[in-house]
Amino acid sequence: MMTAKIKWLENQKIIGESGTGHSVVMDSIDSNKGVSPMEMLLLGVGGCTSIDVLSILKKSKQDIIDFEVRIEAEREDNHPRVFREVNIRYIIKGRKISESHVKRAIELSTEKYCGASITLGRSGTKMKYTHEIENSE
Repeated sequence: MMTAKIKWLENQKIIGESGTGHSVVMDSIDSNKGVSPMEMLLLGVGGCTSIDVLSILKKSKQDIIDFEVRIEAEREDNHPRVFREVNIRYIIKGRKISESHVKRAIELSTEKYCGASITLGRSGTKMKYTHEIENSE
């Protein structure tokens, strides 16, 4: 079982603590004194798929020098303002990175392992995944 605790600090500023003891400050977009809860959701999706893809690529002996995931999301105009579409772009830099290994790693993450992105997709959010590979010698 996973657990979390949210503690009010001031106004709409809160601190979230994970069951493993890690903390993050959150706030409303209006006050902007912390990450908004919807931003946290995107960070969770990005973190989840990043860990999966990196792990899969390393197991397939890919020589990764740098790795980044960029996420853009569109929300509905009316409340509850859910995510309508989330675009995830993987940027992988390395030596002799295989296109087929990258595609397979992303596929495994987004269809089998990353509970965060799969949960969003099942809720009706349109999920789009793209990637670019920058090979260096």
